[in-house]
Amino acid sequence: MAEDYRSSGPLCLILLDYVEPLDAVDVQMGAHVEWLKKGFGEGVFLIAGRKDPRTGGVIVVRGTKDRVEALARTDPFVESGVATAEVIAFNASFAVPEIAALLA
Repeated sequence: MAEDYRSSGPLCLILLDYVEPLDAVDVQMGAHVEWLKKGFGEGVFLIAGRKDPRTGGVIVVRGTKDRVEALARTDPFVESGVATAEVIAFNASFAVPEIAALLA
């Protein structure tokens, strides 16, 4: 039934692009992972992972674009200058039931 897949709520993607060599990115990795853990702990981050090939990352985030842009600026990757962040806002209209329950 289509209603089982309905969802709502503002979401954003943070698209990280590395602008420095991976050696410089790796120096910031510990701080970045701690930043991710904090976001997951607060229930703001839903999914995070590396791009393939490893040229950056993708994070699915709860919230409006202005709030997520402010949050993305606090990522140690961005603060240190090893990555840039693009924030794309979207409204979740459909999701599998397991994910829709998280967005309710």
